[in-house]
Amino acid sequence: MNYTTLGKTGLRVSRLGFGAMRLPMEGEGEQARVNRELSTPLLRRAVELGVTYFDTAVFYCNADSQRALGDALKGGLREKVVVSTKNDCHDTDEKKWWTKLEDSLERLQTSWIDVYNHHGVNAKGFRETTFPTQAKWMEKARDQNLIRHICLSFHDNADGLREIIRSGYPEVITIQYNLLDRQLEDAIAEAHERGIGVVVMGPVAGGRLGAASETLESLVPGIRRVPELAMRFVLANPNVNVALSGMQNLAQLEENVAACGDATALSDADRALIDEQFARLKKMAALYCTGCNYCMPCPKDVQVPKIFEAFNRGRVYGLWESAKNAYNDIGSHDWNKGARADACVECGACEKKCPQKIPVMAQLREARKALEKT
Repeated sequence: MNYTTLGKTGLRVSRLGFGAMRLPMEGEGEQARVNRELSTPLLRRAVELGVTYFDTAVFYCNADSQRALGDALKGGLREKVVVSTKNDCHDTDEKKWWTKLEDSLERLQTSWIDVYNHHGVNAKGFRETTFPTQAKWMEKARDQNLIRHICLSFHDNADGLREIIRSGYPEVITIQYNLLDRQLEDAIAEAHERGIGVVVMGPVAGGRLGAASETLESLVPGIRRVPELAMRFVLANPNVNVALSGMQNLAQLEENVAACGDATALSDADRALIDEQFARLKKMAALYCTGCNYCMPCPKDVQVPKIFEAFNRGRVYGLWESAKNAYNDIGSHDWNKGARADACVECGACEKKCPQKIPVMAQLREARKALEKT
């Protein structure tokens, strides 16, 4: 296992972090809970293999992730690791904020949290609430030794990230970064230069890079599995300290530990090859659809940009399993509303608005044929 110092915090941490968002579960629906018979040996084995950074949050695993991690770290393990968790209070209710912190300490069975995150912050929220109001509570908690270091998990664009890191407030940032999403790369470099620790969530792009792909499996000589390529790509960035992985079983744990060793580091030539090949793939994807959304709204609520984004995962990156899952998920949740390609009545409204003059109706038919599960 490789180790690094997490920015100016001085914490020595493993470059592979354990993201406790997808621990093995038992039960159904809202009643499902973390399976301790599986999760406890998994988390303890991670410590044995050298993993020292563990990340969780209030609502992960039906609000049972923190308790499961606390159970696993009994017997002296807590003192050997760095625990990161998050406060998902986004308003100015101070009592609610402190209650969430107290609940997390109780669930984790600890008297302190090493890295404490404002959860899911964007630039607007940081400007209006996090920095002017909640920062005072965070600093007070640090003064009381309830937390050690101030962090925030970030969901916004590069300009928003730069605004936050230039404030001088966070000691650590938890951000999205992977082979398919490199928009924050320059801002990550600036964070590192300013001594801010950088923790990456989603190195396998929320599972999109967890499946087989003939295109990506042949990208770098000697790397045959896409998840390994994805993890090694993130850790090859010298401005990244930790890459979190939501491991569900021992096989995934051992594969990731192996991918984070010295012998499997990407060379400069490997990284240059990845840059070259992904630039080519990105240009290919742009020939189909750039996601500008000018075609929307559709009178039948067909989610054209979402459909084409999923289609591009398959035809450009070879991630067909992920592409089919994304396509068939459209319209299945309140947070993923809209219609799939079968709702298209071929009125032609989208084609009139498309700046690239894409034959949208024909490509929707192709997408439906390629992605629809029968």
